Amino acid sequence: MLHKSTFLYTRKTLFLDFSQKVGRFLTDIPDTNDHSADKHLGTVEMNTSSEASVNTPPVKETQHADDIPLKLCQNLADMEMQASRVLSERAFTYFHSAAESLSALEANRRDWAKVSFRPRVLRNVAQVDMSCRIMGQPSSLPIFISPMAMIKLANKDGELAFARAAGSKGIPSAFSTYASCSHEEIMQCVKSEGLPHTQFFQLYVPRKRENAVELIRMARRLGFKALLVTVDTPVVGKREEDDRYKARVDYQSGVEDTPRTIDTSTSEEKPILRGVHSSTLNWDDLEWIRNTWGDAGPIILKGIQSAEDALLAYRAGVDGIYLSNHGGRQLDFAPSSLQTLVEIRRFCPEIVGRIDIYLDGGVRRGSDVLKAICLGAKAVGVGRPFVYALGAYGQEGVERAIDRECKMGSQFGLATDFSPQSLATR
Repeated sequence: MLHKSTFLYTRKTLFLDFSQKVGRFLTDIPDTNDHSADKHLGTVEMNTSSEASVNTPPVKETQHADDIPLKLCQNLADMEMQASRVLSERAFTYFHSAAESLSALEANRRDWAKVSFRPRVLRNVAQVDMSCRIMGQPSSLPIFISPMAMIKLANKDGELAFARAAGSKGIPSAFSTYASCSHEEIMQCVKSEGLPHTQFFQLYVPRKRENAVELIRMARRLGFKALLVTVDTPVVGKREEDDRYKARVDYQSGVEDTPRTIDTSTSEEKPILRGVHSSTLNWDDLEWIRNTWGDAGPIILKGIQSAEDALLAYRAGVDGIYLSNHGGRQLDFAPSSLQTLVEIRRFCPEIVGRIDIYLDGGVRRGSDVLKAICLGAKAVGVGRPFVYALGAYGQEGVERAIDRECKMGSQFGLATDFSPQSLATR
């Protein structure tokens, strides 16, 4: 029996209006000289990792007659459906929720269908090597696990299961400031179990600079290989599905309505309702962030959503940009990462191949990854699908998800040509 929040998921995700006309923004894609194939979940209000761990509800382990055995899962959607059955309502609601009308969430998935392949034939594709380097680290595939918060809501091992699954499959993994396992615990797991040292740290910049400096120094000391600076969360998005669940729980408990943040201070930068991140973060701040991080690895700006900002990031000298609308969780009607990538190719194609481009959002098939690579992305992050796989089947589910969908069908006529000419748009 599906819990209530899943009805919204079913209505919004599984039964889209297929008669809706497909947009035409994906047209006239310019080419560049670089055709190489070597190319979050959201935030929570500021809590410590220990608090997140203590308040984690147990994952349901009851067997149901309609459970889907892992061996019968044919795709990531099967794993998501199973996760909706076994995760607590709180957990599934948190991971599934998105901003307001869910427009950005739906666009993330829908826009991949606006691009089709132009496969070539009679080519030798017996051996296809999809290995690459992601943020300076070797990877067996052009994918990595996107940073997400509160993973212990899905599985008791939390982020440790992600580190192990990614390591076993030879792909990198990124970890949020709001990881439910301590970052020391994650990196100790990597070291003690002999996993590949290919972990990245996602930084949410706090209001106080000294706190941000402390986080960056911690990430450097622990040996994270790249710093992902989150730039799209000056305020946490309004997630109605999540808020509706919280309101219902409060109502049933007799809790009075109160603001999430009450501020009576006279400080220069007051706390902002729905979040504790810096609301003054700007391009000038990149200098002290770079000086603090030093030469520990590349600095990537996560949350780029326009060609203008992509160009500014390139001119600012960052090592890479990470196109993302935060899984549709921040701004309703934000562009999908695919739309942003096409916009970059159209209006500032000169930066493609000169700055590393990564993206996430709505990726559910290996074919989605191939489309991104053909358009100039170096690699693709996958978030929610791996959370659902973990919640439904544990670490084994994540490993199967990587094998099932992400070891792509590149042999279908694309193995020798990862370029825009391999794609067609509608």
